[in-house]
Amino acid sequence: MDALLTNAARNLVKSAFREDLDERGDITTLALGADEETTRAAIIAKQEGVICGMDIAPLAFRELKAHVDISDAFDDGRRVDAGERVAQLCGPAYAILVAERTILNFIGRLSGIATLTQQFVDAVAGTKAKILDTRKTTPGWRLLEKYAVTCGGGGNHRIGLYDMFLIKENHIARAGGVAAAVQRCRVYMRRHGFQCAIEVEAQTPEQVAEATDLAVDRIMLDNMTLGQMRECVRVVDGRIPLEASGNVNLNRVRLIAETGVDYISVGALTHSAPVFDFSLLVEE
Repeated sequence: MDALLTNAARNLVKSAFREDLDERGDITTLALGADEETTRAAIIAKQEGVICGMDIAPLAFRELKAHVDISDAFDDGRRVDAGERVAQLCGPAYAILVAERTILNFIGRLSGIATLTQQFVDAVAGTKAKILDTRKTTPGWRLLEKYAVTCGGGGNHRIGLYDMFLIKENHIARAGGVAAAVQRCRVYMRRHGFQCAIEVEAQTPEQVAEATDLAVDRIMLDNMTLGQMRECVRVVDGRIPLEASGNVNLNRVRLIAETGVDYISVGALTHSAPVFDFSLLVEE
């Protein structure tokens, strides 16, 4: 993880421990008198998939000010089988038991996203289509969830509202048309002294033709039929990258990719990924 991602993860881990511990701490573990006993444990994958979030464990133990040795940890992005041990832990029992659920929550969520992303990537293998995420992320978790998408072989569409112009239906209506909206974005960039891509969302092949004439950086084909997508690919003829969006699922994504689009954005990667099943077991 880079520094920005690590900082985001650290803040989320702190929040998770505040929820769990309040002022009393883990009263069950404290009552059992396991405070400083040295314990060995293993994190075990209970299904097949793609690992993500393994840097959370050291962050969690650092937050608890506990020295826990982590060995044989799998790298993010690695495929695993059910039953594989993805990390070994050795350290104070209290720290391992307190951190257990927080660590599993993080790696379960992130590995679930990475695994679902890999399934979409595999489904379009052999086509030129690249699988992208969207901004449909958990508030506060965006950087981590988008990182998980990359671990699964996908790409990031944009991080937020600040790093790409995406002119959508409501923007077009507010500006008075596609051309007016694009012009306003270009004026805004000149006025504020920066450059970034302009993407236009199109609902019809006619809007696609208009956006093509305006030489924007990308065109989003929003909720179009497969026939409409094929027609747009034919008309644009490679001059501008095309992105399909809306009603994308694993059953349909291959058909979308075969229309010839360059990108397919999938909100489900981050808003509907099943949590990956892990367990943390103390070894006697």
